[in-house]
Amino acid sequence: MNAVIFVNKIIIQWFRKIPHKHRVLILALLVGLFSGWAAVIIKNSVHFTKELLTWSFVKEYENYLYFLYPFIGLYLTSLFVKYVVKKPMGHGIPNVLFAISKNKSFIKAQNMFASIVASSLTVGFGGSVGLEGPTVSTTSAIGSNIGRFFKQNYKTTTLLLGCGAAGAMSGIFNAPIAALVFVLEVFMFDLTLTSMVPFLMASVAAALSSRMMLGNNVLFDIKIHDIFTIYDVPFFVLLGIFTGLISAYFNKVFIIVEEFFEKLRNKRAKLVVGGVSLGILIFFVPPLYGEGFETIIALLNNRTDEVFFNSMFYNQRENILLVIALLFGVVFLKVIASGITFGAGGVGGVFAPSLFMGATSGFVFSKSINHFGNFSLSTTNFTLVGMAGLIAGVLHAPLTALFLIAEITKGYELIIPLMITSAISYLISKYFVEHSVYNVQLAKKGDLITRHKDRAVLTMMNLEDEIENDFIKVLPEQTLGDLVQAVSKSSRNLFPVVDKKGVLQGVVTLDDIREIMFNPELYQSVTIESIMTLAPDYVYLTDNMDIVMEKFAQTNAWNLPVIYHDKYVGFVSKSKLFNAYRKQLLHFSEE
Repeated sequence: MNAVIFVNKIIIQWFRKIPHKHRVLILALLVGLFSGWAAVIIKNSVHFTKELLTWSFVKEYENYLYFLYPFIGLYLTSLFVKYVVKKPMGHGIPNVLFAISKNKSFIKAQNMFASIVASSLTVGFGGSVGLEGPTVSTTSAIGSNIGRFFKQNYKTTTLLLGCGAAGAMSGIFNAPIAALVFVLEVFMFDLTLTSMVPFLMASVAAALSSRMMLGNNVLFDIKIHDIFTIYDVPFFVLLGIFTGLISAYFNKVFIIVEEFFEKLRNKRAKLVVGGVSLGILIFFVPPLYGEGFETIIALLNNRTDEVFFNSMFYNQRENILLVIALLFGVVFLKVIASGITFGAGGVGGVFAPSLFMGATSGFVFSKSINHFGNFSLSTTNFTLVGMAGLIAGVLHAPLTALFLIAEITKGYELIIPLMITSAISYLISKYFVEHSVYNVQLAKKGDLITRHKDRAVLTMMNLEDEIENDFIKVLPEQTLGDLVQAVSKSSRNLFPVVDKKGVLQGVVTLDDIREIMFNPELYQSVTIESIMTLAPDYVYLTDNMDIVMEKFAQTNAWNLPVIYHDKYVGFVSKSKLFNAYRKQLLHFSEE
């Protein structure tokens, strides 16, 4: 152990001699390499688990093991979380966003492996979620812990955390530019040279390390055969509207399903309800099993028969109406299956379900128009653009959607339809749903960093750090004489009045007693209760900084009491908040 500590000290001392800007680039490369390897490990572990469980399935017949696998996976995940992680894991990307805004970019070291194991159990056994969120959680934890190991400050650690997120997306999709855009769009990083170059280096390093392990076996190997024509534009506009509405449906239904499971206080009830419901859905609709990338690839190659593998509808695979109906149903059922997986305690992400629903939406849209309208739209092109439409709408990330599809198709032949559909889908989804599925819970709590710099700075401030508690407390039954003694011992001109249980009753200021404090005749006859006043407003310990500043603006007060469960905690002053805000703004705005 002493030898390890000694080696660590040697490494850190050597590292400090390197100029800061070079230091950041070296660490970004290191994070990128580890991120690429982590992405491959997660993907392969899930693929291995699924192959092990389903290798003996006969595609012509339904398999009743689909009833059991999701429950087993969720149960194993719950055991791992309970006895190994020992705390709720939550969603990958929202957890990273919370770490940036409220936890000084600190992510525990156990997150570097916890998401790998938990998501492998969940998704490998059929949980209808993706691996991108857990991968981002893992690689962001790698970036955070590398930053902490090398004693980097908050700004550099946050940058390395972002490098991990970029590395995850680059390693999974072999799309380094899309990964860079993803971090800028979803994680709200500013586009500066200070951030862009490390992100690019991490993305490229992750893509290379992923390729070192996988070779040319990339997730999507797609070539565009059908040329985009100007006559397709109206249909891509309609696809944008369609995917925008589906995106709004996704965001709303996902939250509804999660809230339903939150009402089930008993964890066993959640597990049973979730496992049984998911098993039923997957038995009747096998494409809902796991991430669903096999279905996406099948649709891109127009192999609709594969959608019916292990299904009771296998013999109807040539029936085009049934194909359209089944896939249309899959679009609406996937988000329910994903919400159930999360609600029952599964670990995963929503990026893959978004891609899955987008591909299915685009395929159903083009297939329906071709069949009922006697057109000849390219199902491959519309499947690809549909994927971009859902990513833009569900994640509120239109640029990520555009560059991701452009990179995985190895060209920009579809750049115009991608721009049209992504923009329309994003605008429609944004109209119905203000925050993306990643941000909605953080936004409700006021913990979301936005591109509005003032709000972003306030979000990064912590109310507990600004509370002052050096005020002398007095009891309501005490006398004016007791208060005068307190005044003589205090450097403050404000005194909180609390009862014996610590509940705040009111406040007394020097202005309230200025005219009587030098009259000894009143010292015993006047009680504090008779001269105290109510505070103009209260700040609750759970309030976010936006609410606190709004209360100061409404009351015009310079000090407001902070309470928690009616108990007095301290005071927060406007002047101290402004000083803290200015410091945070300077820190936030540094190049």
